[in-house]
Amino acid sequence: MKSRIAKARKAYSQQDVSLSKEAHSTKAIHKHGEDHSDDHGKYLGEFVYGAIDGTITTFAVVAGATGASLSSGIVLILGFANLFADGFSMACGNFLSERTNQDYIRKERKREEWEVDNVPKGEIAEVREIYRRKGFKGNDLETAVKVITSDKKIWVDTMMTDELGLLESNKSPWMTASMTFFGFLLIGLIPLLAYVLSYYFSMFKENTFVIAVLLTFIGLISIGAIKRYVTKKNLWKSITETAFIGGIAAVIAYYVGYFLRLLVGF
Repeated sequence: MKSRIAKARKAYSQQDVSLSKEAHSTKAIHKHGEDHSDDHGKYLGEFVYGAIDGTITTFAVVAGATGASLSSGIVLILGFANLFADGFSMACGNFLSERTNQDYIRKERKREEWEVDNVPKGEIAEVREIYRRKGFKGNDLETAVKVITSDKKIWVDTMMTDELGLLESNKSPWMTASMTFFGFLLIGLIPLLAYVLSYYFSMFKENTFVIAVLLTFIGLISIGAIKRYVTKKNLWKSITETAFIGGIAAVIAYYVGYFLRLLVGF
């Protein structure tokens, strides 16, 4: 069954007021709640992040090596070395970043819980100031403060979001790292396919770099389409943006390799 939030997002993208009303009906809200987790697409952003970097950096290596007139064998060695080493490096960085962020949020939550237990008057004053800035006054302000501070979890949640601006993540650092690595390998492999196939098919051997360019362009289009699912941007805008960025990186890498070859004279 489609989640209520997914239905609300669809209604917004289609500007469908009747569908939005259906998603915001009392029955729908009571039955499904405001579930923002959207588990099935929770890690899609990490996949796209890894895929974009994998395609661009791998093709940059291919373009640079081709510009330097290196053999297909060397292109493959450099390409696959980059594919696995850089992909693993990105995954580790993603893992450490997510783990560090979650550790920091947990530490701040424990601090807020300690302050609620040991300095309740100060924390109540902070809640009062938060809601005063939101526009609450008089009895309404005092009622809001009383309701918030009557439940420790809600009280701490309020301090975390409204005072510190910290949102707790339910993402697994292992999953974010895995999806980044998987996206990097899966899509980053595309620029190398022409060089792998050149050992088996003459057509690929004669036009290796041109075919690699075409395959990479197809890969970038695919990433742009997936990115559109995440960002909800216009499909063609997302594809053009991704292909343009990848193309610029490839051109830079190609001419760096070309001029370095001229410079060192090989």
